Amino acid sequence: MNRRRFLAAAAGTAVGSGAIAAGVPAAWRAFGHGQPGLLLTSTAPLPRPYQVPLPVPSILRPAHTDAVADSYEITQRIAHLSILPGLRTEAWTYAGSFPGPTIVSRSGRRTIVHHRNELPQPTVVHLHGGHTPHDSDGYPTDLILPVGARRSTTSTGGMQGAHNEDATAVVSEGTRTYSYPLDQRAATLWYHDHRMGFTGPGVWRGLAGFHVIHDDEEDALPLPRHDRDIPLMICDRSFAADGSFAYPSLDPYLGSQPGVTERYMNGVLGDVILVNGAPWPVLDVARQRYRLRLLNASNARRYRLELDPQPPGGDALVQIGGDGGLLERPVAHDRLDMASAERFDIVVDFGRYRPGTRVRLVNRLGSGTTAEVMRFDVSPTARTPADDTAVPDQLSTIGRLDPARATATRTFTFARGSREAGWTINGQDYMPGRDLATPRLGTTEVWRFISDFHHPVHVHLDPFQVLARDGREPGPYDAGWKDTVDLLPAQAVEVAIRFTDYAGRFLLHCHNLEHEDMAMMADFTTR
Repeated sequence: MNRRRFLAAAAGTAVGSGAIAAGVPAAWRAFGHGQPGLLLTSTAPLPRPYQVPLPVPSILRPAHTDAVADSYEITQRIAHLSILPGLRTEAWTYAGSFPGPTIVSRSGRRTIVHHRNELPQPTVVHLHGGHTPHDSDGYPTDLILPVGARRSTTSTGGMQGAHNEDATAVVSEGTRTYSYPLDQRAATLWYHDHRMGFTGPGVWRGLAGFHVIHDDEEDALPLPRHDRDIPLMICDRSFAADGSFAYPSLDPYLGSQPGVTERYMNGVLGDVILVNGAPWPVLDVARQRYRLRLLNASNARRYRLELDPQPPGGDALVQIGGDGGLLERPVAHDRLDMASAERFDIVVDFGRYRPGTRVRLVNRLGSGTTAEVMRFDVSPTARTPADDTAVPDQLSTIGRLDPARATATRTFTFARGSREAGWTINGQDYMPGRDLATPRLGTTEVWRFISDFHHPVHVHLDPFQVLARDGREPGPYDAGWKDTVDLLPAQAVEVAIRFTDYAGRFLLHCHNLEHEDMAMMADFTTR
């Protein structure tokens, strides 16, 4: 029996207490914790690592500011970028760059973003990690049609086994305004395309950017800032011989048939690691502390990040924050596992290294070209400059959600279905408007996620707290508020979520973008 048929059979295994641990079918446990997806090899010549400086995305300036809000304008358009030496790469971009420009906001101050779509296909914008009303959340059928297009002649996008049209979709012609109240903590968010059935190729072609929120609590801490507070968008890509992005879409025009060819249904892995859009870049650093805002923006690839060499005594990566902002206390790691869409804010003290040390950020889950990520070149100056930053023992206070007060406990099983169904949640492929949950605002629920394969599970609207993995303690990377959890093969994870503020329909889905595009999403409606 091949792997796919075995998984399909396992998905139907009865969940019995004698055959499972924490509710996971025993048969699923055969597949271990390997890398999801299949490598797509580039045909373009690839450069040697560590030849280009790290670019830092520009900060977008507001087009208009008043007493309560900042307004921004972004045009989505094709741009031809220099990524590989001697070649030009056609990218779908926010404002002509990949990553798109960084939006910097203040907690509690409304941010308004006007998007204009000059791309050849519809798009949707989702502020990932945003506590956002449903009409600005980026529901996958709430399209921005290309300038000049009309709804009567443009498909809303769909997927095999799901409806191609959503009668309740709010479709905009050419432009759309998203309004973000940002009544939430300081955090590293990101915005990206979320079009139904075509999120994978949209993000792969460049539709992603940072959105950073600051607040008074974080400002009061002596953490590194300004030019030592650096966002790092890490992603893998593959390139065709002419320098274009290679991707195995069923429809290369991204017009009507979503998804990828069958070989890549588990996920698409690239062989070039980009950091802020540059292949294996280098950053010159002083012998001081730096705050690095790590984002895994890969479609499917997981990373195990580690500094090589380690500083004396280890504990090189001091985590101060996660998806939902600051942790209560810092957590020191020798290595850091990141699934797609997860964010980790870390502090690295390069003062622990000897002058002139070249420190590689490596990926222990990769091999060949994907084992290298970027390099930090420590200043050769022997004299250590004054550093007035520190990582306090207490960063924040996080109120614990009490699972004993939960009004409901729900189970969501993430598993492979048939070729027609793609990937499923609770045995169902995605259908817009079909709810798998209807939580009430002001209540806490316990949601239990069960997997057959690697599934980074993302919940819109509200962050959650990880309660347990397979009935035991949360993992080493589960601290603080999360909006995406790395669900390993044949694993059960329990989280507590409190639903607040905004009624409407939202999404629960796998953030392996090939899984998402091939039906591994579900609606929930808050009331």
